[in-house]
Amino acid sequence: MDGSTFPIARLTLPEAAAERLRVLIIEGELAPGAKLNERELSERLGVSRTPLREAFRMLAADGLLIQLPNRGAQVVALSREDVRGAFEVMGALEGLAGELAVERVTDADVADLRTLQEQMEVAHAAHDLPAYYRINRAIHDRFNAIAGNAILGQTYRTLNARLHALRFRSNLNPAKWALAVSEHRSMIAALAARDGAALRGLLVGHLRAKQQAVLDSMDNRDDKNLQGGTEP
Repeated sequence: MDGSTFPIARLTLPEAAAERLRVLIIEGELAPGAKLNERELSERLGVSRTPLREAFRMLAADGLLIQLPNRGAQVVALSREDVRGAFEVMGALEGLAGELAVERVTDADVADLRTLQEQMEVAHAAHDLPAYYRINRAIHDRFNAIAGNAILGQTYRTLNARLHALRFRSNLNPAKWALAVSEHRSMIAALAARDGAALRGLLVGHLRAKQQAVLDSMDNRDDKNLQGGTEP
């Protein structure tokens, strides 16, 4: 299921439009730096321009869009320093969440996470990256929920909203994607063993690897542009 076919039940129209736009940004259909065409998006999402503009405001508040005076909105494009700084902070947040989760986890939580891991591995085997990433998000969100710290959780969600698209694309390399699957298996094992130090190390290392994959991708893109490539 792609971002253009999500049902909009249970949400207000602006909320539903914002969520569907969020998926299009995460999955790269709306690329960094892209200017949003209100008419096209209004037709695609099946909403009028008023709720669409409200959705733009919501995503601008999340740091995903820039609103341009009298010129609509544009997808945020993070700089190398933005990426480096954001991933460093995310690593610290996820490491802390892991340590807190070890103190508060139940056997039922571990069972739920193992079920999610199984589903994620099925998506990986099917090469279904959108499904894989949705389950991946659920796993990381579950770690934060188990940690039971509302301030940590809100800070995590706010910063992670800006990084979803980059984290999604970091799995485009097959070897790095397979490694990520294995790392999540180890994370859940560390949580089940109530080993806070091990889980913190795995989570921080995982974020460092994601950071490096994103920076390498940015370097490759810059090299292609310098050589006359057309990659955006």
